[in-house]
Amino acid sequence: MIIHLISGPRNISTALMYAFAQRLDTAVLDEPFYGFYLKYTGLVHPGREEIIQSMETDTEQIFNTIAEIEKKKGNVFIKNMGHHLQGFDYTPILAYTNVFLIRDPAQMLTSYAKVREQPTLQDIGLQQQAELFTWLQQSGKQPIVIDGNRIRTHPAAELSALCSQLKLPFTERMLQWPTGPKAEDGIWARYWYDNVHQSTSFSPPDKKVLSLPEHLRTIYEEALPHYRFLSNYAAN
Repeated sequence: MIIHLISGPRNISTALMYAFAQRLDTAVLDEPFYGFYLKYTGLVHPGREEIIQSMETDTEQIFNTIAEIEKKKGNVFIKNMGHHLQGFDYTPILAYTNVFLIRDPAQMLTSYAKVREQPTLQDIGLQQQAELFTWLQQSGKQPIVIDGNRIRTHPAAELSALCSQLKLPFTERMLQWPTGPKAEDGIWARYWYDNVHQSTSFSPPDKKVLSLPEHLRTIYEEALPHYRFLSNYAAN
């Protein structure tokens, strides 16, 4: 099975990747389309040229590699960003088990702006997530939707429920991982993964009320309907 996580940035997508990496029956891939995305869009992200040069950017070959890993390992967990799926034929994901990971856009934007000060709606991927979800539904697929804050609040229960939906046995190995960089990290980890590298498990969400900076309010208002649409499908 290919478990395709479609997330936005500054969620718990990396921690979830680490959780699945603890499974003995699952290989993980960290944002395999990131290099293509940067090359296609021309966006300047930290480490842009190094990322492009170090990764496969032929999307057909990326899909072939994923299929090869599935044959060898049995299960593949792909951590992906919704906005990375543009500029190429991504219909092969119709054969995947697609899981959408969502987070309140105010929390996402506040965190993202610590790395890139002027994020756009495109950067956080919620609109692309909503569009992909609708496309999958129209194609006869019903994706899974999970909320990162729920996993952080009740990790054992939420991961057990997710594994049940995936028809995989839950293992408590998924609840902990070692600190520091991981072999499965993309080379962009040095720019984005400081907090998760200090973690060993899912931490409870911050209960402090965030004050959204004024320059992010317009993007927040644009993103909110997409978040609400997807949250309607998250398991209660």
